[in-house]
Order: sequence, then structure tokens, then C-alpha cells
Amino acid sequence: MTPPFRRILVANRGEIAIRIIRACRELGIEAVAVYSDVDRDAPHVRAADRAERIGPAVAAASYLSIDALLDAARRSDAEAVHPGYGFLSESATFARAVKAAGLVFVGPPPETMQGLGDKLAARRTAAEAGVAVTPGLMVAVDSARLAELGDLGYPLLVKAAAGGGGRGVRRVDDPADMPEALESAGREATAAFGDGTLYVERLIVGARHVEVQLLGDRHGGLAVLGERECSVQRRHQKLVEEAPAPGLASETRERMAADARRIAEAVPFHSAATVEFLLDRNQHHWFLEMNTRLQVEHGVTELVAGVDLVAWQLRVAAGERLPAEVLEAGRRGHAIQVRLYAEDPWEDFRPRTGRIGAWRMPDGPGVRVDAGVEADLDLPTEYDPLLAKLMVHATDRPAAVARLRRALDETRIGGLSTTLGFHRWLVDQPAFIAGKYDTGLVPDLWAEGPSLFDGEVQMAATAVAGARATGVTPRPPAAHSNGVAAPGRDRPWARLAREEAVGP
Repeated sequence: MTPPFRRILVANRGEIAIRIIRACRELGIEAVAVYSDVDRDAPHVRAADRAERIGPAVAAASYLSIDALLDAARRSDAEAVHPGYGFLSESATFARAVKAAGLVFVGPPPETMQGLGDKLAARRTAAEAGVAVTPGLMVAVDSARLAELGDLGYPLLVKAAAGGGGRGVRRVDDPADMPEALESAGREATAAFGDGTLYVERLIVGARHVEVQLLGDRHGGLAVLGERECSVQRRHQKLVEEAPAPGLASETRERMAADARRIAEAVPFHSAATVEFLLDRNQHHWFLEMNTRLQVEHGVTELVAGVDLVAWQLRVAAGERLPAEVLEAGRRGHAIQVRLYAEDPWEDFRPRTGRIGAWRMPDGPGVRVDAGVEADLDLPTEYDPLLAKLMVHATDRPAAVARLRRALDETRIGGLSTTLGFHRWLVDQPAFIAGKYDTGLVPDLWAEGPSLFDGEVQMAATAVAGARATGVTPRPPAAHSNGVAAPGRDRPWARLAREEAVGP
């Protein structure tokens, strides 16, 4: 097979950069990594065929700098640019600049990104296509429009028009809190996406978050590759995704797929994109947004559909047609993904930094790990705290949950707090096991997390802090003096949290 390109620039970092580099290697494409000063020795840099420095650690001067990225593309003689997700992946300005530089942008055309990648524009496009959208503003919010918000009813969500990943999102329950929410959300959106435009929509309480994966070519071919359940969230950012969505009525699935297709056909479309919906308890769905890029959770669709989305992004960008086996891809089995973040679930998922100690990912049948870090790596504070994505695939959902439980038990991370303990707790919760949950699962069931069994983990963390100050190697907390194991020692999530504190 002739490679679709000779050399491409991967305009991203971390696990998604490695994922794209792997796809390039299988297709015979040379991959060029980019790195900021703090990422000079990062795994994605070593994984590439060559690497180009793009600036200092601050994202605005490196991974969000169009000039720096295009300079790197010119220096490396790249033919195309793959933006991954986050950063500039949904920037029509970046896509136009890539095209103006004589390069191929691996993604939808700029006009599509303008019409769908911007959340506000996408709402208007969906409404014009006859698809129901969540109640809210169809234009950017500013101080002059605050009076209109009362008609929507509270609670409301302030959202970044250029956003994703939960950045630039604020829940507002009282009109008096709206000005502060707009200010903080706009500041966060500007830092994350270079665009502080905001809009407001009504929060649908008790909703499920379900999205449909699309893949299109330049010749009118459009594959609808099924849906994903994304309702396990904290602060409006996903923690767990699975495909297919559990308990979805067949007629609901068909209507959502048809609406996703209708929206994609409303504008020129090719490459990968995702249409996101909210479902109420009656499985009535509303269009939420469309992401005109690869999603963090694309892997679960790859596992159930048997389609390499990244490889086909590259091949479609080079002008290839989607074959029948992609256009007509079915589903096989069930897949679940958990995101391993450097966050402390017992501190409201507060991001953590530090040096990774132990790092052992699971293996075996039906297990896939997309990671961007390794042992003895210092985590930069400037970027998203996503460490890895752990995925499992099995014949059905009960088998996938059992496989995920086993994989989490095999996982070891030391040196810093992560979401590993939360995920091990989650897979034993009746609502998750039954597949009957919504976006309220985390705030309703987790809150500040289950009690950490008489302070055992806190004791371990204190021991580690003392060891760093004195140079003495800490010991794990001992059993009670009567020889009985400390409460919770047999709880898997507690053991994993303890090991993160002291190292396995």
C-alpha cells in the first residue's frame, strides 16, 4: 500500500501524539513530533521519527502558536498536519493557515469547522437542519444579554464556544452568580483555546450524555459508527466512556444516528467528527454540540466497530474513499474506557503534579492502554493532567465490566494521586454494573469519596511527606496492634489509593 503522505507534523503532545505516531508508522508515514521546553524528554518526542522545538512551556507560546507550528512544519518538510484533539484541533483559523502554507490539514475543511466546530455555530446549524437543540442562547452571551437568561430557567450552564474537555464550563444556580461565572469561564476558555467566547444553555438535570461517531470522505461517503455513553463525568468532563450505550432503545439509537447524519450533511464534511446529544429519562434527545475532530474516547468505537479512525483520518485527508467495510461497519461486543488523570478524587478531583514513581499498566486479552507518560517522569503543570486511557473489550457488557475490574486491579501507579482508586470503586457500584446511570452519578454517589478507612491513606501521605524532608524511606501503615488488618484494607479502591501514596 502506498503511504497517503511521506511525512506529517503531529501538532500535539502526550498520549494522542503517540497514538497518531503509531498510526503513521503502520501506514509508512514519517511522523514529526513537536515539543515545548518542558516536553523535551517526553515519550511522544522519542516515539517520533524526528522532533521540532516550538517554544516555552506556556501553551500560548508553543502548542497554541500557529506561527510556531507552521515554522516546525516548514523546517521538517512535512506535507500535512494532524492536530489531535484539544489545543488547535477545532480552530478554523489554524486549518486555514495550514492550507495557506500549502499543507494538508488532517480534519474537516475550515468552513466545516467554522459551521460546526464552534459550539454556537453548531447549535444554529443543527436547528436549521431540523434537529432539536438544548434550550439556550443562539448567540454569544454578554452583559447586554443577561436579562434574557431568566426566561431559560435555572440552573444554567455557561459554556465556551470554542471549548471541549469541560474547559470554560460553569454551572449557575442563581442569577447573582452569573457575572462571576462568565468572568471565570471566559478566562479559562481564553487560556485553553485562545478564544473566550461564551454562550448559555439550560442544564438538563438527570440527563445522559450520548454521542455518535461519524467518519466521512471527500467523495460524499459518510459512515455512522455507532454511539458512546459518556455520562460518568466530573465538572462536565468525561471520566468513563463505553460503546454501545447501555439500555438504549433501538428506535432512539436510530433517531440519534439519523440526526447526526443530517447535521453532517448540512455542511461540507470529511474526516472524523462526533455529534453529542443529551437524553432525558424518556430518551428524548437534544443536540448538544459537534466536535469536528478526533475524540479522547475514539478508542472504544475502534474496538467495537473494527475501524482505525486515525488511519482513516490520514487516508481520507489524502483523498481516499471509505470502503464498504467502513461505511457498513457493524458492532461487535462491548468496550469501556476509563481515563487515568493525575487528580485527587478525594479532593474534588483537584489536579496534581509531581514525579511518577511506579508505573505498571495492565495487559492480557481485550485490554488496550493509550499512555503518554512513564515511570520517573515529572508531570508539567501547564497542560491537561490526562496520563493514560485504559480500555477493555469483551463479548458483552457484563464481561467488559469484569475485564475492566481485573485490569484496574493489575494497574499500579506510584508517586502521585490519580483517578485509579475512583475507577476501581466505580466498577463495584450497582448503578454502573446495571448500566443505569446518568450525569448525576459522580456528584450524587461520590461527593468527596468514601471514607478512607480511619485515615490510612492520609497517614501514608504524611509518611511520604516526612520522608521527603528527612530522607527516611517510609513504610506502609501497619495493621492494628491486635493483628487485624486496618479497616478497608480489603477494599480494592482503598488499596490502590494507599499504593499511590506510598508506592507499591
